[in-house]
Amino acid sequence: QVDVTAMAQLFGYVDMTDSGFIAAILSIAFNPFFWNVVARWEHKTRALSRVCGSPHTACYCLGTVILMLNCVRSHCFTEAMKSQPKLEGLDSHWAYCSGLVILAVGTLFVISSFLALGFTGTFLGDYFGILMEAKVTSFPFSVLDNPMYWGSTAVYLGWSLM
Repeated sequence: QVDVTAMAQLFGYVDMTDSGFIAAILSIAFNPFFWNVVARWEHKTRALSRVCGSPHTACYCLGTVILMLNCVRSHCFTEAMKSQPKLEGLDSHWAYCSGLVILAVGTLFVISSFLALGFTGTFLGDYFGILMEAKVTSFPFSVLDNPMYWGSTAVYLGWSLM
């Protein structure tokens, strides 16, 4: 048998009927689904490259859409965090500072990943036929596999703690 009391307690702190919470969940789930479907469609058909006139222009257009969707996701996440109940133990200077440190480390990984990969390397350029000359092994890739994903996760975790 599974003891679900801890999970039930945790869900007591989450208002799943809140429209902001639902919007955040939907935007978090939609974004990677959208960009993966569009990138795979582009890889199979080259339709975006034809419409935009070149693979680079198409990649920059998709990257811009992804950035805008990420802004919407961040806004939805922030609004959901504001409207959700707070754990009393996290309403402290220690939790805020911990969140700030986690946020800073996550931001370091995200920004350094972007700088190492460039725009087209970050925003699915390989699906457009834009390949890098060699695998990136410098920081932060020398420290973590998938530093952009881990960094983004750390950003949202730090933000949540704050």
